[in-house]
Amino acid sequence: MKDMKKVRLVKSRTNKLLTGVCGGIGELIGIDPTIIRLIWAALSLAGGSGVILYIIAAVIIPEDDDIIDSE
Repeated sequence: MKDMKKVRLVKSRTNKLLTGVCGGIGELIGIDPTIIRLIWAALSLAGGSGVILYIIAAVIIPEDDDIIDSE
């Protein structure tokens, strides 16, 4: 059986501006985090829902260090 890397949503340590949420999402789906940041900014300007979603994501998404391997 091949070794498969487990894909998990975590905050990025390398693509980080505020908390690493957009960088982590970008790394997970394989696109540039700048695109995620632009989408998030558009949501924030269109009624403020992006700000609320970002705060929720920053609290819920774990840091890369917080994940313990269960092997």
